[in-house]
Amino acid sequence: MREISIPTRDGEMRAFTFHPGGDGKWPAAIIFMDAPAIRPALFEFGERLARAGYFALLPDLFWRAGPYEPINVKEVFADETKRREVFGKLMGSTNPEKQLIDAKASLDYLAAQPEVKPGPVGITGYCMGCGVVMRTAGNFPDRIAAAAGFHGGRLATDAPDSPHLLAPKITAKVLVAGADEDAGFPLEQADKLREALTAAGVDNEVTIYQGAKHGYTMPDLPVYNEEAAERHWTEMLALFDETLKEKAAA
Repeated sequence: MREISIPTRDGEMRAFTFHPGGDGKWPAAIIFMDAPAIRPALFEFGERLARAGYFALLPDLFWRAGPYEPINVKEVFADETKRREVFGKLMGSTNPEKQLIDAKASLDYLAAQPEVKPGPVGITGYCMGCGVVMRTAGNFPDRIAAAAGFHGGRLATDAPDSPHLLAPKITAKVLVAGADEDAGFPLEQADKLREALTAAGVDNEVTIYQGAKHGYTMPDLPVYNEEAAERHWTEMLALFDETLKEKAAA
């Protein structure tokens, strides 16, 4: 793992890179974080992608809030006042427009790295990061080959900026997996998102993992579900391998 600084239109964004050992050009993947912010659990994700043969980039979408210590998730969630204070400051530092600025800067950074294989990249996101994935895929279609999102919310609503409305602009192959115990992404939203992507001709799989709760992939959250988390790794890596390794080699 290496901590870096990436220039954006708004200033310098903190980020972290992970890559396989040895020489070579590696396909790239971006991890868009969940609301509990940058912490060891996300570093584990970067390391696992690197072990799978990817140059992984983890941008800190809360960098505008200033430096912060890794959040002790159990401690913060146990105190409602502290939870509101911590997450209010961090979440208030970003929005969809700022996230797209950060996404573009991340894509530009990867395109300039000699260790990164030229061409489109893969992106994955969790919780709030799932919406970032959909918006990034819709706004930079020629730069995204695979877009995966897990336990996201509000992906297909009646809002005028709902992510599902970007479906006609998306060219990446899309995988979205919600949780059956997640009010933020009920079955109706999953169906609406799937229908929008399919109508736009997007190769997609939108599903709901049964027996899982919002946040099921994260090993430091009390809702962590090992079976669902491992399923997410299997399906995401299969998507990335197909679009970033196999097609590139063909």
